[in-house]
Formats: sequence, C-alpha cells, structure tokens
Amino acid sequence: MPQIGACSKSLVRPNLPKSKVTVVTSSPTYRAWQQLDRVPGGSRLFSLAAMARVPYFASILPHVRRMEPGVAEVSVPKWFFLHNHLGTVHAIASCNAAEAAMGMLMEATVPTTHRWIPKSMTVAYLQKATTSLRATARLDPLDFTQITEGVELVIPVSVVDDNGVEVVHADITCWVTPA
Repeated sequence: MPQIGACSKSLVRPNLPKSKVTVVTSSPTYRAWQQLDRVPGGSRLFSLAAMARVPYFASILPHVRRMEPGVAEVSVPKWFFLHNHLGTVHAIASCNAAEAAMGMLMEATVPTTHRWIPKSMTVAYLQKATTSLRATARLDPLDFTQITEGVELVIPVSVVDDNGVEVVHADITCWVTPA
C-alpha cells in the first residue's frame, strides 16, 4: 500500500508532493473547536463533548489544548484511575492520549473531501510517566487534491511529562481515502 511519511520522514510516493494544506471544507469537529476555543472555558466544553462522542477516551480525561491543521495537543491529568501497580501513568493511558491527539489532528487537517481511519500504532515507552502528560501530534502540510486513492499517513505523536521529557513516542498509521 502507498505510504506517506510525516514530518521528518520523506515521501514514499513521489507523485504526492508536500505543499500547503488544502482544506476544502472543515469537519464538523474542527468547526466546533473553532467556535468553542474562542470563549472562556470553551476548550474544556469541547473536550467534554469529545468524550461524550468517543466515550473510550473519557477514562483519561483529555483536555484538547490546541487543534489546527497540522498540529493538535491534548493534555491528560495524572489521577488514580490512570495509575499502574508502580504508581505511574499506565502504558495504555499514554496510548489513548496519543490516539486522542492524532484524532484531533486528523479532524482539523483532513478535509471533508476525504475520510480517515487509524490503521495501526507503533509505540515506544521511553521513560516512566510520573506526572500529567501532554500528547502532541504533527503532520506536514499535504495537498489533499493529490490523494485520489487510498494512502497511509504516518502521524508521529510525542507524549511528554510536565518536565518536557518525552516518555512515550507513537507513530500512528492512518488510512486516508477520498470520501
């Protein structure tokens, strides 16, 4: 299957050049973010709505802090439901944070002319997570008009602790096709 690298990774398919992000129409999720982020407490309200829409993420209490084409940031508090037997944030909570950030990135980046779905995740656990976490997903700008058949996009996600130390790194592969 064709694969497009993200950020520092090079393109595997030369006929899909990197360029400015072409956003034909924003997703309803991104439009909601744009409206709510402008008002006090709006990012918290948006995050609650996201948990209601995708209840799987509710266990990590994600707070969407940034969402725009090419980047999304989600913070996750360290609380007892996320502790493992060592008293640190358990591995799957870190994966959930990475997936939540990737999902917000894709909702903000992929135009409604296309659709996406996560396909796989490769995770490296780099350090014990002893504090709250912040997951940041990034994607280099793409010209979606050049994506005329299914392609794989690899989304790198860095999960850092309160000290800025990367504790988890995830590469999440998403399948993107025209709608």
